[in-house]
Amino acid sequence: MTDDAPARPTSPTPARLVDVASTVNGRETRHRLDARTLLVHLIREHERLTGTHIGCDTSNCGACTVLLDGEAIKSCTVLAVQADGHEITTVEGLAGPYDGFTAVQEGFRQCHGLQCGYCTPGMVMAATGLLAVNSDPSEQEIRASLEGNICRCTGYQMIVDSVRWAAEHGSDQPNTTG
Repeated sequence: MTDDAPARPTSPTPARLVDVASTVNGRETRHRLDARTLLVHLIREHERLTGTHIGCDTSNCGACTVLLDGEAIKSCTVLAVQADGHEITTVEGLAGPYDGFTAVQEGFRQCHGLQCGYCTPGMVMAATGLLAVNSDPSEQEIRASLEGNICRCTGYQMIVDSVRWAAEHGSDQPNTTG
């Protein structure tokens, strides 16, 4: 090695910090974060809302599904900074007329749409997003809407039945709790 060779960095590049202000489950939030922070990590680590699960970090499983401005998205593929100025709804932010549950959540209860429960929050959020834009989906539309969410336990029919139950028992525009 010669004296004129550039020095190698001894540590990783320092994080670039950004301010992110969002509404999470009806509550205004503000965080200073590494610009590379994923939305799922903002939700779990900074907001301490652990219903949003990390299953794969590649958008294949759907366990991290949340609503961003009412649209179901996979939070492991969205940077937190992209949610700046937007509304985020997690499963903890859903509330409804069925003993506090929404029609989708009650449908999962009535139709046994869950077993181990790991995929359930993502499935509920994907179904909530679907019913917000299509209040009477066909079985094919339900299956297409949920195809990005993986469940290893139920075989999907009971999940489809749960969403169908929700569609038949009322509007599922989510109310957020604050």
